[in-house]
Amino acid sequence: MEKVINTLKEDLPTLFEKDISYQIYTQDIYFKDPVNTFKYKFNYRIIFWTLRFHARLFFTQSYFDVHEVYQSDEDTILAKWTVRGVLRVPWKAGLLFNGYSTYKLNPNNLIYEHIDTWDRKPGEILRQFWQRQEDR
Repeated sequence: MEKVINTLKEDLPTLFEKDISYQIYTQDIYFKDPVNTFKYKFNYRIIFWTLRFHARLFFTQSYFDVHEVYQSDEDTILAKWTVRGVLRVPWKAGLLFNGYSTYKLNPNNLIYEHIDTWDRKPGEILRQFWQRQEDR
């Protein structure tokens, strides 16, 4: 459990810049957030590649701020975080939302489930793209 927590603490803050470590996940990892649901490590790798690609393409600045990563139950880890960034548009629209990730571990201490919960709906997050940074 400690190794998984330490790996998450190391990986998550830089997930927009570099790839994460996949050895802490099962081959059939299940992932769900408000816009995606899928299974298997190959797809899990693609979602992180897509995050990095879109962060570089659409944002001048992007951050994944990790507030805490801790064991919340015998087989569960919680990570609380904030995503923030500045969109690559003339009005420099900002993006900001909070959330948490719930990771479930199997008896071998590998993550078999990752569920993300956001503090607002995807449409509310997208509406931020049309606001000027100083309007917030």
